[in-house]
Amino acid sequence: MAGSYDTFSEAGKRRRQPFAKTSRHKPRRWPLALRFAKGAIHGTIVVPVVLHALFAALIVYIDQCLNGHLGLPASIIPSLSIVVGLMLVFRNQTSYNRFWDGRNDLTVIITSVRNLTRMFLSCSYSTSSTNDAFTARCADRADTERTIRILVAILYAVKYHLRSDWGAVITPGTAMNSSPANATFDHQEYDDLLPAGLVGMDDKGLGLPLQLTFFVEQYIKRGHDKGWFHAPQASQMQVQLSKMVDAYGRMETIRLTPIPVAHLIHQKQVLSLFGMVLPFAMVDEMGWWAVPIVTLVIFTLYGIEGIGSSLEDPFGYDRNDIKMDAIAEDIRSEVMVLVEEWRRVGGGEEGDKDWQGKGVGGEMFMGGRGEGAKVPGVRVVRFEG
Repeated sequence: MAGSYDTFSEAGKRRRQPFAKTSRHKPRRWPLALRFAKGAIHGTIVVPVVLHALFAALIVYIDQCLNGHLGLPASIIPSLSIVVGLMLVFRNQTSYNRFWDGRNDLTVIITSVRNLTRMFLSCSYSTSSTNDAFTARCADRADTERTIRILVAILYAVKYHLRSDWGAVITPGTAMNSSPANATFDHQEYDDLLPAGLVGMDDKGLGLPLQLTFFVEQYIKRGHDKGWFHAPQASQMQVQLSKMVDAYGRMETIRLTPIPVAHLIHQKQVLSLFGMVLPFAMVDEMGWWAVPIVTLVIFTLYGIEGIGSSLEDPFGYDRNDIKMDAIAEDIRSEVMVLVEEWRRVGGGEEGDKDWQGKGVGGEMFMGGRGEGAKVPGVRVVRFEG
């Protein structure tokens, strides 16, 4: 039995859904076959396509108008097309694997942020009801919020680090070098998530994502020492943190390891030579029709090669890259909703009043109406058999 849900307000209007920024909202106004911008690769291949079209026109003109007799047997095309096809298949498959692996590694980081947030909010409290414990809990609450904000900041730091926007300029295949003149230091987008007084070490070779994980590790250690987390639970938290660092390292590997230059050079040369041979093999049978046919073939082959080039580095700002900006904003909204709910029932002022008298705060996601209460207009669930 399959289930689906829609979220509505009390007035019947649709509310914001999870991953509101990442998911597509507007329908496409034009069929994809008629799109020549906004994600298309036409702009990157127009120069070689035009040059090959002009070369084909030159060959046909010499053959047809000047009796140059430049025609070659058409049987050479199949043998060359096999080689070109194999190279393009390897190129595109490798590039898409990099794109897909990068997206999966980002999902690992997101999952770790969610798991650690859930564990921290659910388990970071003391069951003692003394006044001293109540005072200490206020500081512990602030420590928990600070650590959760750092978890979200790690996602932003990974995004900017892979884009060379945090004090380190990364060139594919080379070491990361500090370049304050070229790097972008504007991190206002997530400045409120970073610990107060944080000093970045990018200029000394330490990436900010790894630097922030130390704050999370130290929080887990403090929680274990205070009795919030038992040893197996603290170990599981450290595993989640290690998975996050591992995924960040794999994304860094994708960013710093380009396709071997020997393959790129040979591929470009083979494509160029194939496009130059085509007019000679078509001119006798097709005449001037060889020009549009060659242009169409070159457009197709260079388009496939251009798609591979655009997917090779999936962490940038291009339309075909991973939507890291939108994903980070959606995860931030999701985590902040959890923090606000935690404040309301267990970590905020009302939660502190309940906790002071009962030992712990209320239960999350109950709407403040008690157990079993129905929150009007929040979710409509439909089951389809």
